[in-house]
This record gives sequence, structure tokens and C-alpha cells, in this order.
Amino acid sequence: MGKLYVVPTPVGNMEDMTFRAVRVLKEADLILAEDTRTSSVLLQHYDIHGELMSHHKFNEHETVEQVVRRIEGGLVVALISDAGTPGISDPGFLLVRECVRKGVEVQTLPGATAFVPALVSSGLPCDRFCFEGFLPQKKGRHSRLEALKEETRSIVFYESPRRLVKTLQQLVEVFGEERQVSVAREISKLHEEHVRGTLKEVLTHFEQTEPLGEIVIILAGNNDNPNPNVNVNDDANENAQLSLLMGTGKKKNKYK
Repeated sequence: MGKLYVVPTPVGNMEDMTFRAVRVLKEADLILAEDTRTSSVLLQHYDIHGELMSHHKFNEHETVEQVVRRIEGGLVVALISDAGTPGISDPGFLLVRECVRKGVEVQTLPGATAFVPALVSSGLPCDRFCFEGFLPQKKGRHSRLEALKEETRSIVFYESPRRLVKTLQQLVEVFGEERQVSVAREISKLHEEHVRGTLKEVLTHFEQTEPLGEIVIILAGNNDNPNPNVNVNDDANENAQLSLLMGTGKKKNKYK
């Protein structure tokens, strides 16, 4: 029996490809690509010439069974997406699930994922977070945000540049204009940018400056008054809470 490799690809800079990822793709009998035209640029850059097969959200229900049969027949298959780790807001889950169900070995390589650098660079707590990916475009969008109002962990969203301003406006409506947020765009690319501040401040920025590129939103959790014994009207306590919210407050190392 063959094997399925899930292979992350760069979200921006070509140099973010790992040595192991290049080796696996060169050795694979078949490479499943979200968009073969986009992936061909990356593969040519690394002198990879394996067989390519289209595997995307519009055909994955039809191709999964065929691919699993080929793996069961002995093929080594590598799954890639246009950028980042397959399965994270990209096709991949259905194929992995079917392979697991059939007893096919699945190995996922560590590598590029857009939300990790966006989260770590946000200045917001990243020890605990929840990943929401793309919000529903229409039905269920508002109710999903309402369900997150009391979430205390940092919240990660993906968004397109054309919907960013509308999404920030909706976040202001649900979470309030003073909630801290960081918007990252063009992660790992030449014009990478992180815009941090309150929802009101960041919304104003993007109302005045057209957003371009792939977008990751990191929204602070609901930690307005994490300690009920603290008087948030006291200036010193307000500063202490802001420091904690932004991840700059000093914490005791529990491992010492």
C-alpha cells in the first residue's frame, strides 16, 4: 500500500519551502494540486516534474475515492494547496478522512500556515486561541459572531480584502469599537503589514487605505475585566489590564 503526504507550500516567500517538502514532492508518484497552474510555478522553481492532478473544493467529492484506490494500489501521493497547509481553509479534509477510514497511512509535514505568524506577531495572547477561518459570507454570519461574544481566547479569522472593511464594521457592532485587533496582510511577502489597535482605529485605517492581499484578522478575546476584584475605572488597573490584553504583562513562569 502507498501513502498520502500532506505538504504545506509557501504562503508568500518561495524560500519558506522546507527541504523535506521538496524531497517528498520529487519522490511522489502523484501530486494533487488545488490549481495546477499556480502549483506549476512552485514546482518548476524547485525542479519538480511529477504527475499533477487537479484536486479542489469543486471536484474533491468525486476525486477522493479514485485517489484512495490509487494509494491502496501502491502509489505515493502528495497533496498541496495553492498556499499554506492543505485542510486549513483549503481542500484536504475529505481525502485525509477517507484515507484514515481505509487504513491508509497519512503523514502531514510541518510548514507554512498563514495564521501562525499573524497570531504570534499580533501582540495579543497566543498561548490559547480559537481558529474560525472564513466566516459564512451570508447566512449565519451574524449569529456566528454573536456566539463568539464571550470567547476569552484570541480569535483568528481569514478574510478577503474586498470584504475586510465590511467585516471590521460587523466586528465593531458585535464586539464594540474598543476591542483590540490586529490585521495582517501579505504574510511572508514583500509588502507584509500588521495593523494593530482598537477595532475603531483599524477600521478607520482600512476605510482610508484600500486593503490588498490575503488577510488574517486576530481579534482579542473577551477579557475586559478578567479579575472581578479589579476596579477597571482605576487608571493604574486599566493600564495593567491593557498590558495583559496585549500580551505584554509579565507572568510568572509556571515551569520554574
